[in-house]
Amino acid sequence: MNWKHALMGLTASLVVVLAVSQPAWAYQDEAAPEEKPAAAETAAPAETTEEAPAAEEAPQLSLSELYYALDNSMLFLCAVLVLFMQSGFAMVESGFNSSKNTINILFKNLMDVCAGVLVYYAVGYGLMYPGDAGNGYFGFAQFGIGEAGDPGPGVLHPQVDFLFQVAFAATAATIVSGAVAGRLKFSSYLIYSIILTGIIYPISGYWKWGGGWLDAMGFYDFAGSIVVHAVGGFAGLAGAIVLGPRIGRFKDGKSVPIPGHNIAQATLGVFILWVGWYGFNPGSQLAFAGTDNTNAVMLIATNTTLAAAAGGVAAMILGWIMYSKPDISMALNGVLAGLVGITANCDSVSNIEAIVIGVVAGLLVVFGILALEKLKIDDPVGAFPVHGLCGIWGGVATGIFGDYNIVTQVIGSVVIPAYAFITMFILFMFLKVIGQLRVSEEDELKGLDLSEHGMQAYH
Repeated sequence: MNWKHALMGLTASLVVVLAVSQPAWAYQDEAAPEEKPAAAETAAPAETTEEAPAAEEAPQLSLSELYYALDNSMLFLCAVLVLFMQSGFAMVESGFNSSKNTINILFKNLMDVCAGVLVYYAVGYGLMYPGDAGNGYFGFAQFGIGEAGDPGPGVLHPQVDFLFQVAFAATAATIVSGAVAGRLKFSSYLIYSIILTGIIYPISGYWKWGGGWLDAMGFYDFAGSIVVHAVGGFAGLAGAIVLGPRIGRFKDGKSVPIPGHNIAQATLGVFILWVGWYGFNPGSQLAFAGTDNTNAVMLIATNTTLAAAAGGVAAMILGWIMYSKPDISMALNGVLAGLVGITANCDSVSNIEAIVIGVVAGLLVVFGILALEKLKIDDPVGAFPVHGLCGIWGGVATGIFGDYNIVTQVIGSVVIPAYAFITMFILFMFLKVIGQLRVSEEDELKGLDLSEHGMQAYH
């Protein structure tokens, strides 16, 4: 009978629990209407709910506002891609140089961005886009960034426009880092970088992109073969000439190559730059909404890809013919050469013309590297052949293939690089005269990582 007693006890316990719990259930049932006022509102008369949908309905965006949001959001993403190119430059330049200078090169690329952003914000942006304050050659709008206007299709918020433009300015500056690697004092590089980013580059940039005298002539440079790359390439050439070659680079009148310490790192850098170029070139359309802008961006992106591929193949083939074996460093520089060459005209040429431009750029970069060796100018990464020589080719090719006046294109493609070379040559010579340009022979042999920074990249 024990099971009967257990069943009776269980039943009694269940009755007690139910009795205790019933008030709580009753309380919850009574409170339910108070916890769900929406249900009560739904049951209200029709006249009390007429205004409710208007209060809850999300605001409707006009087509103009949608275009504005898309254009500015896409340009922000392109600015991020261009800024990401700094890591590519850092990998290429450090990989093509001795391991003992790795930290120094990485540090220079970092400061190109950090110092460059601040000085371009302070004065560079106002110099490059002075508006009505400019006279065609020089002008200054304001310190910092201006105020935003009314939103609309193709209208850029000044903040995102600054982000995009400052990434270009940093690119122009960082090109020089590879050309002067292994022997330039870090302090002197900081001086150069600040002056180029804050003054030299913005002034020549104004001549074209800010509505200056070259723009008035009809000179065309869509994304910066001349305005960005040739400026950096010719500034690098000035630095390499004034500095002189690295110790041991030329002996008894002969070229003695100094191999890069990490070609895998350099190759990764080139791929990063290639990807970043899709912010550089398509982003320069500056508008993305609408059929015409979409079609333009797709053409620009494809032309960029074709020219890069053609440049890499052309440089590989020519290097193979000349040295009997395929040289990956030539092919890597050929890819970059094709990218630089197409940058001025990627919106204005056909796919076939983009391939031709890339092939010529790939051949030019090989000949440019050989010419520097003959002249005993030490450019460890080929910065001048890639960005300077092929930058000029991009400007001239715009006149040949892009329905722009060839004479005007030649003028712009000569004047801006010459301006960059002369101004930077004067700066580097001044630093040399005062004894602040090049490190000592002992420090150079030790490596700039230890002599300039007191640390090593590899242990």
